Amino acid sequence: MLLRNLRSSIAAVRRFSAVAKVASTGAKKESGGGRDTLGRRLLGLVYAKRSAVVTIGKWKEEGGTVRKYELNRIVRELRKLRRYKHALEICEWMTLQKDIKLLAGDYAVQLDLIAKVRGMNSAEKFFEDLPEQMRDGMTCSALLHTYVQNKEAAKAEALVEKMKECGFVKNPLPYNHMLSLYVSDGQLDKIPEVIGEMKVHTKPDVVTYNLWLTVCASQNNVDSAERVFLELKKAKVNPDWVTFSTLTNLYIKSSLIEKAAATLKEMEKMASRKHRVAYSSLLSLHANIGDKAGVQRVWKKLKSCFPKMNDAEYTCMIASLVKLKEIEEAEKLYSEWESVSGTHDPRVSNIILAAYINRNQMDVAETFCSRMVQNSITPCYSTWELLTWGYLKQKHTKKVLEYFKKAVGSVKKWDPNQRLIAEVFGRLNEEGSVEEAEELVVFLRNAGHVSTETYNSLLRTYAQAGTMPLLVEERMKKDNVELNKETRSLIKRISKNCASEVPSLCS
Repeated sequence: MLLRNLRSSIAAVRRFSAVAKVASTGAKKESGGGRDTLGRRLLGLVYAKRSAVVTIGKWKEEGGTVRKYELNRIVRELRKLRRYKHALEICEWMTLQKDIKLLAGDYAVQLDLIAKVRGMNSAEKFFEDLPEQMRDGMTCSALLHTYVQNKEAAKAEALVEKMKECGFVKNPLPYNHMLSLYVSDGQLDKIPEVIGEMKVHTKPDVVTYNLWLTVCASQNNVDSAERVFLELKKAKVNPDWVTFSTLTNLYIKSSLIEKAAATLKEMEKMASRKHRVAYSSLLSLHANIGDKAGVQRVWKKLKSCFPKMNDAEYTCMIASLVKLKEIEEAEKLYSEWESVSGTHDPRVSNIILAAYINRNQMDVAETFCSRMVQNSITPCYSTWELLTWGYLKQKHTKKVLEYFKKAVGSVKKWDPNQRLIAEVFGRLNEEGSVEEAEELVVFLRNAGHVSTETYNSLLRTYAQAGTMPLLVEERMKKDNVELNKETRSLIKRISKNCASEVPSLCS
């Protein structure tokens, strides 16, 4: 659970981006002393319902100048901030301006944004409607990226074949897209063929090698990874921090700690203001090899480079301290985060909560959860799930059911954790708690997730209690749930027991 939180925190760091300053001519002074630019206005829209087109129109009415290179820069910043709707509005505004000449690269960006905002079908329609001269390598690559993002392997493969016919595969990008697709789909047997074909038409770049190393790491193949890295060096391709991060992870998994320390040292040299996300990866990797001094050194360097840490970085550092069993330091850092963060993100709190639960300190965990609420941090699904697991470990059935129900009730759409459901039923089965098992079935039905296994779990509980429920088959039919071999076996097994009354809540 802790590792899952850590992985999600790394993903959050990758999404982090500060709003860049956008230069603009025709600017006027605000009363606050800052420059009022078109970039500031567009980046300041924040809410999706507000219109970028209206903002540009108002700027022009006030005598402001609008230049294509400025708008392109603003679009880049909005994409970094994942503000795709406003970025698309700007792109579409530019297509209507007779004095702005758009290139294939501009249409490629617009296609990518359409896919993100309106979906793949709209992106395909946009591509089909483009002038023929604009359906070049860049727009084809943008469409290919859309297919890869949507895991449309057949369409991606067909498009790549057409790109080959048109001579649009003279750079690594299309091949890297296909490598990403096959890696995400687990079709690792296709990787060598794609790389071999790439070498015929173009040269692999650092992204290619990083994807290749990822395949080696997924197979725990140290020898293959080292051969790939040697090839990278012979090709005079400069490795980046991702290269060394992938190698370090592989060495750690393979218990090659000395090699891991060496690649980690190289990676640390590449961490900079430009590659901020590398610091979070460094923190977790140093923690994974038990290097407390390395964790502290990286954190100190990170704080010296940036005036404020984001939630994901606090999460990584707190998780690293917990992994190193430095609980008191983790608690101090958490208190620091509480005092400076305005997000009240429960994912940060969950790291400390998980630490208490893993140490079987359930009373401390309960107190900490109350502290979260007092400090306006709303517990999320993972918070309640952590507490459920904790009380399962302590065999505290009442608390297990209480927090399991809170977990499910905290989300609009529940993605059932089948292992957790099985463990909760297992607890009731162990005690022969028929009434609680029936209540759980009703709860799961109301949550929209009653299944054959749900009823099998219920029947096991009745078998343990030595009683038999009434009308099980009728209830399953009413719930549109099929009986399987185990269901029939359980019914036969408990049919000799005395029938019990079906609680009214089940009717």
